[in-house]
Amino acid sequence: MTLDSKIFVGLKSTRKKSAPVGEPVGPKCQWDGCEKIGTHRAPVGPGAEGLYLLFCLEHVKEYNKGYSFTTAPSDADVARYQKEATSGSRATFGTRVNQATEIPIPSTVRSGSAKTLNARRTATKHQAQKSNLQKRKLKVLEAKAFETLGLSPEATPEEIRSRYKERLKMHHPDANQGNRTSEDELRASIEAHKILKLNGFC
Repeated sequence: MTLDSKIFVGLKSTRKKSAPVGEPVGPKCQWDGCEKIGTHRAPVGPGAEGLYLLFCLEHVKEYNKGYSFTTAPSDADVARYQKEATSGSRATFGTRVNQATEIPIPSTVRSGSAKTLNARRTATKHQAQKSNLQKRKLKVLEAKAFETLGLSPEATPEEIRSRYKERLKMHHPDANQGNRTSEDELRASIEAHKILKLNGFC
């Protein structure tokens, strides 16, 4: 069989023709009027994800300078978002204040009065906290602790501390010649004080 046989007539070679030496190979740059090879991809823009333009190095730099890689909202949209974000995107209504929540510091009085007013505020706060503690319903262990120390539930922290010290001195083994019943009283007093201290009574 020879090369000019009928079998080979009409068949074309599948080999790619090689480009002349020194001439670059590849798609052409898509910049208008550029004849260079487009070796660098550049995104088309928002709404055309996955599509790219091909530019040479010089033109891809030029294209990227003017391309916005983010879909930045307008200034009006940003301002609206910031305004809505402060209120959690919900409509808000002003709250009416009928009475001042804090005691105003008088400007005509000397500066020492501010310290006095602050001291009064803290004193009233402590008084309110103490009254809240006394108003609340006592738990079983707390009631038993007051009973063990021989105090009423309205006892102040100073009264609780002084009664605790008094009972420690009374039931200490050195004070009662090692009496075992007194030792049990000592343990009970220590536990009662611990319970009251943990629950904020002293």
